[in-house]
Amino acid sequence: MDEWEAVFIQQKRRFMMQGLLLSGVSLLLRSVGVLSQMIIASRVGAEALGVSSLIGGVGGFAVTLAMSGIQLGCTRLCAQGLGRRDSVFVHRSLRCSITHALFFGLLSATMLLLFAPTIAQHWIRDARTVLPLRILGISLPFIALSACLSGYFVAVRRVYKSASVQLPEEVIRIALTLLLLDRLSGRGLEGALLALALSATLADVFSGVALTILYLFDRSKHFPSMSHSACSMSYAEIARKLLGITLPVAIAAYARSGLITLQHTFIPIGLERHGHTSSTALAAYGQVQSMALPVLLFPCALLGAFAGLLIPEVTEAHVRGEDSNIRSMTHTVFRWTLLYAIGASGLMIAFSHELGMALYDSREAAVYIRLLAPLVPVMYMDSATDAILKGLGEQVYSMKVNIIDAAASLALVWLLTPTLGIMGYIIAIYATEILNAALSIVRLLNRTDLRPAVISLVIKPLLSIVGATSITRLIFALCPVALTPITQTAQLVFLFLMALFLYAVLLHVFGALRKRDTRWIGSFFIKNNDSRTP
Repeated sequence: MDEWEAVFIQQKRRFMMQGLLLSGVSLLLRSVGVLSQMIIASRVGAEALGVSSLIGGVGGFAVTLAMSGIQLGCTRLCAQGLGRRDSVFVHRSLRCSITHALFFGLLSATMLLLFAPTIAQHWIRDARTVLPLRILGISLPFIALSACLSGYFVAVRRVYKSASVQLPEEVIRIALTLLLLDRLSGRGLEGALLALALSATLADVFSGVALTILYLFDRSKHFPSMSHSACSMSYAEIARKLLGITLPVAIAAYARSGLITLQHTFIPIGLERHGHTSSTALAAYGQVQSMALPVLLFPCALLGAFAGLLIPEVTEAHVRGEDSNIRSMTHTVFRWTLLYAIGASGLMIAFSHELGMALYDSREAAVYIRLLAPLVPVMYMDSATDAILKGLGEQVYSMKVNIIDAAASLALVWLLTPTLGIMGYIIAIYATEILNAALSIVRLLNRTDLRPAVISLVIKPLLSIVGATSITRLIFALCPVALTPITQTAQLVFLFLMALFLYAVLLHVFGALRKRDTRWIGSFFIKNNDSRTP
């Protein structure tokens, strides 16, 4: 048995269990989120979703300023402390992280409250967004605190505590949204925007308070007497280390988020120059941003959970100088990410019409899902690669890549949307996603000296999903069913289940999925000394 595998299976089985827990929670939250988006879209329309997306773009920049890289900083510092078995270092790192989060959270909130009228007038070009922006500003300190504490729970491998807050947070958000949409329905689009902003803010406040309470209980249980113990570093030294991690990430995030905010502002402007009215431009933007993209990112909930957990794992291995372990881990991540992402992409391409109609009763949304679905493997690989790079301390490189990505996206949107309309935006998404992923993957391959086999990792899964979806399509074409809203949803479920089953079968046929893979997965749950790294 490979040395890394023995250590990983015997000592890191908890990684898989926590990953599955986070994945389950994330999938549930994404399901609830897509369902709520369907309901909201039916109530407020595509134009309101477009304006809401513009507010979200500005709010995204404010959230970026509030967080300022604190989740990664807290996770990496606490993981380093655990790698050194220095619990006092972990405790002091968290205190510095909380101070960092509250400072930048309050700074961001103050700026958004003060400059909301200017933003509404010159960026969003809609005076009705002033009050929603100010309401969202209240949530920023709580969002920063939540990010910090979530990073801590990831580092100490108690992610179930932060996961336990996410579901009630989403339930509160959706319940309040539906309630407030009813109460404010007489105020038209402005009322819809207020409902969305209020519900989001109250849910974020709940999350911040709940995570703080969980942290206080966790500290009293696991770190009961830290103040009386010695530590190798002072608070000032730890704060400098923290800023050394967060500042490069924050600067990159500021630049990228600012560019993305400008890009989102330019999209409706470019669509209007292409010939759309303001209303139809916002509707088209809303269909891509708030309907199609959430569907594409829905399956990423599973991988996203594991990607977040990879950061402390890679950080600890890097601190201990275990390069071969990191290489093995990277190969495994690449392999399973591509198996999963290529399958998800194929399903969305083949059944995009059924998805668009079942979820949104919109042919336009179905078209955008089909157009963007081929990017799914690129997006998912970029997410996994980025997590490993951060674990290796490559946040400065990631900063540069993200800035290049955002700048290129802004330039392409500005150049292409006036002439090509919404297709210009889609081309921009393709170009920048591929650029970002390529730069990150090449960097990781050079760092780990890994040379993946393209035929095994890409070609075989691609052939398998094409075959699976083609056979499924043929079977259902031979057995037509009269479609109602209920049978339409049922048919979509059957299509997915049958295609997934055939995908697994064909993966075995082509040799992309082997029996030892099943044994390897089982080894995380059942002790087995004969497991082999896939």
